[in-house]
Amino acid sequence: MYPSESSRRDLPIASLRRQTTPVLLRLPFTHRWAVQNSPARRVPSHGTDLMGLRYSIDFVGVDDRHRTASRRDWRTLLATEPSERFFAYGRPILAPGDGIVVDVHDGELDHEARRSQLALVSYALGQASRLRREVAAVAGNYVTIAHHDSGTFVTLVHLREGSIQVGVGDVVAAGQQIAECGNSGNTTQPHVHVQVTDTPDFSAARGLPMAFRHYREWPRGMTHFHDWEYGVPGESAVVEPLPD
Repeated sequence: MYPSESSRRDLPIASLRRQTTPVLLRLPFTHRWAVQNSPARRVPSHGTDLMGLRYSIDFVGVDDRHRTASRRDWRTLLATEPSERFFAYGRPILAPGDGIVVDVHDGELDHEARRSQLALVSYALGQASRLRREVAAVAGNYVTIAHHDSGTFVTLVHLREGSIQVGVGDVVAAGQQIAECGNSGNTTQPHVHVQVTDTPDFSAARGLPMAFRHYREWPRGMTHFHDWEYGVPGESAVVEPLPD
């Protein structure tokens, strides 16, 4: 049951004011992760409603110092980098709620990561062609779960090739490992993308609002943290799940 409007957290959840009650999920990982493309900053969060992206959110794995990678060198400035040097790569990805797996795609390669502005230019030039191709060119490897509590569909995207541990029809429980974080699809460094939709068909999906339960958040640039019963993490914040 959700608390009253006056007791909700300060970070904006547009859907709480304008649309439906958000689907309540667990964060799909352990450890600390930085937030990108949060719907707490803007809606559509990724700048488009296509493919159910309206309220989607990205998480990039970090260490205790909130760094995304273990090192920086000449490749960071001038070229691509191995995905393995990023903390997110290979971390367990967990089911964010109880449900049944309704779609799985694997077999997309994990490509090199890009922090270099030079490397990002060439990547950006190929963006339009990727968007015109099939879903896998954008999503990479993914798992879609029919969420038991809400009747919606939760998709976790950019998974590591060969790491998916579930198949269509499998029943999963919240917190169960289903894959590992990868760098497949339309991504410049390893991260996990989460979205909730009204159908598992990406071509017709309408994005739905979500919120996460029981997590600790370090707002951007802050050394102090807040513990939230539920909410939507702010842009560039760092989060980690708390025990239920």
